[in-house]
Amino acid sequence: MSSTTHQLVTVHSPDDDDDLTVKSLNKRYQGLLMIRTKAINGKGAWYWAHFEPSLLRHPDTGRPESVKLRCSLCLSLFSASNPSRTATEHLKRGTCPNFNSDPGQNPVSNPVVSSRKRRGGARPVSYLTRPETGPETAYSVAPITMIEPVRFSGVGSGTYPTRPEHGFSSEATVVHFRPQSHVVLSGGKEDLGALRMLEDSVKKLKSPKPLATGQVLSRAQIDSSVGLLADWVFENWGSVSVSCLDHPKFKSFLNRVGLPVVNPKEFVGLRLDLKYNEAKMESEARIRDALFFQVSSNGSNNNNPSLVNVSVNLPNGTSVFRRGVFTSGYVFSKHAEDVLWETICDICGNNLEQCVGIVSDKFKTKALRNLENKHHWMINLCCLLQGVIKLLQDFSKELPLFNNVVDTCYKVANFVNTKSLVRHSFLKFQLQEYGRAALVRVPVYGGVGFDPVFQMVEDVLSSSRALQLVFLDEGCKLVSMENNIGKEIEEMMMSRFWNELDAVHSLVGLIKGMAREIEKEKPRVGQCLPLWEELRVKIKEWCVKYHVNENHVEKVFDKRFKRNYHPAWSAAFVLDPFYMIPDTSGKYLPPFKCLTSEQEKDVDKLITRLVSREEAHIVLMELMKWRTEGLDPMYAQAVQLKQRDPITGKMKVANPQSSRLVWEAHLTEFKCLRKVAMRLIFLHATSCGFKWNSSIYRWAQSRAAIDKAQKLIFVAAQSKLEGRDFSNDEEKDAEFFSFASREDDVLNDDLFDASSL
Repeated sequence: MSSTTHQLVTVHSPDDDDDLTVKSLNKRYQGLLMIRTKAINGKGAWYWAHFEPSLLRHPDTGRPESVKLRCSLCLSLFSASNPSRTATEHLKRGTCPNFNSDPGQNPVSNPVVSSRKRRGGARPVSYLTRPETGPETAYSVAPITMIEPVRFSGVGSGTYPTRPEHGFSSEATVVHFRPQSHVVLSGGKEDLGALRMLEDSVKKLKSPKPLATGQVLSRAQIDSSVGLLADWVFENWGSVSVSCLDHPKFKSFLNRVGLPVVNPKEFVGLRLDLKYNEAKMESEARIRDALFFQVSSNGSNNNNPSLVNVSVNLPNGTSVFRRGVFTSGYVFSKHAEDVLWETICDICGNNLEQCVGIVSDKFKTKALRNLENKHHWMINLCCLLQGVIKLLQDFSKELPLFNNVVDTCYKVANFVNTKSLVRHSFLKFQLQEYGRAALVRVPVYGGVGFDPVFQMVEDVLSSSRALQLVFLDEGCKLVSMENNIGKEIEEMMMSRFWNELDAVHSLVGLIKGMAREIEKEKPRVGQCLPLWEELRVKIKEWCVKYHVNENHVEKVFDKRFKRNYHPAWSAAFVLDPFYMIPDTSGKYLPPFKCLTSEQEKDVDKLITRLVSREEAHIVLMELMKWRTEGLDPMYAQAVQLKQRDPITGKMKVANPQSSRLVWEAHLTEFKCLRKVAMRLIFLHATSCGFKWNSSIYRWAQSRAAIDKAQKLIFVAAQSKLEGRDFSNDEEKDAEFFSFASREDDVLNDDLFDASSL
């Protein structure tokens, strides 16, 4: 642009006030400035961020001649008569070479400033002025110019003419300044984030961005998504907290995927009520469809607050949740009896014989026996899993082997953990031998349960090599010689200690392995006798291997077996077609020969108790017929058909419901015995328990809070039962990280092998 063209100035001269044209131009100019100022503050059209009003004067007389709009991006001049049309023609239609239609562009972040130097730095202005022409000077300053220009790097982008006679150079350079990563704002580094948020807000107000998918979710899609989120929260409650919905990052996630922020209060309000009513109606319908059922309870008899879960086992092998009962500590037998009977009456109404029994894992046996004695048609059982676990506790208390090993482990742990020199050597040898180091875990004196004791035994056994090296170390020998406990430990380690320790560890692993199988498989009542017999055989083999007194071990075993035994074990065992044995004639007969004489009598007594007095002699005659004639070989073989489990690789029953269905649909000639068999065979031998977040007991204090908790418990428990998921999150996490660590170990081994090539 040549020097003869018009010059852009901002000052109007008082001498021109007499001229109407000059007044009109000044008024128009001031009005445009005011409009632009309001627009920059967010109260006007978007294009004012790119246009600046300019008052053009004659180069010789200095009189105002016209008002123009100057594009701050390319410095082009336009008529100010219709700014909206100008913006459409120049910006939106791509005429301006420097305009980017991307909504992410910040229109006010690139101010135009003069390169003319002043004291204190360059003045950030949007166009040049003549300071000597008058006292009033107007500047159009973009918001970003609040930051000192000296903190930005500049790149020349254009020129415009000035008047040399007023002290300006013939050509002034227009520079666009952009912030760099090293900018230091008045508030420090934190201001950079605030500045970014400010510019993001301007972008959103100017042109909101669509979703990443390019589509906006419909109302139906939003409702469906929020409904699925609510289902996930409810069904995983105890692992997922409702309060997590208020987490800022979760809210940010919802915003990113186009969903509205959810209100936790809404989730535990109407949505929870609807979900609870739906789950309750479904469970009640399934109970009504069944001819009979069994109540399952994981009651608590300890002194800690807990939640008693009551479920209903159906003949088809499924279970539905019924209720949760809060307890503040020890549950007395009478209270347990009242809770169970109240639940049965609530479900059955007038048809009480629909409930054929109860299975409970921790409620007092007395409560179960009282209910069974009062109602002759009921079979009330103690949980098989608890019986096996208590067998381990019996061994730990009554076998001298256990006492000797545990006492020695206590001494070893205390000696190693408390003597500084010994402790240092122990950790050093652990690192040397195993690549990890940790002290032996010592259970708190008077603690409940065998698990903490077994952890100590495991620690000692797993560190056996390191412990042996400790007592061979010269420095540790001096410590042990000066300490009586140290001498005693060293002498025990030279004798049979390690063999006895291995024997205890082996027996504990054997019984715990059986307990894990029972917990996983959820056996029925007919499987109780075979499982106890299998455990008896394994323990006998253990006695032979480790030269343990078999008579003493068998006494402890028999004592526990008798305490947990129920006549229903024997009756279900001989009535279940799965356990029928083929004889020489080809018939499949019930395994009465596997029972003792006492157990055979138990079968007769139990079966006659479960029928009316008029049917007692009939059912005994049918039992004799069943004992001598048995079942058709084809049906027996169909019931006993097994297939390999694709997950575990073990052989399992192909159809667990076949035993009951044979009695219901095929053995119709047994009028009385079939009713007993149908009700006995499906009974579960274990109760299903769920572990809940301990925070329940802290916030579920008021009536309203307890009501909310009951509904959340019902929905979550019902979901677990439908998915047959009885594990807790701690077990899942442990399994996950264990698998992940094994994968890492394999990878590291492969890398090590590759590096050694």
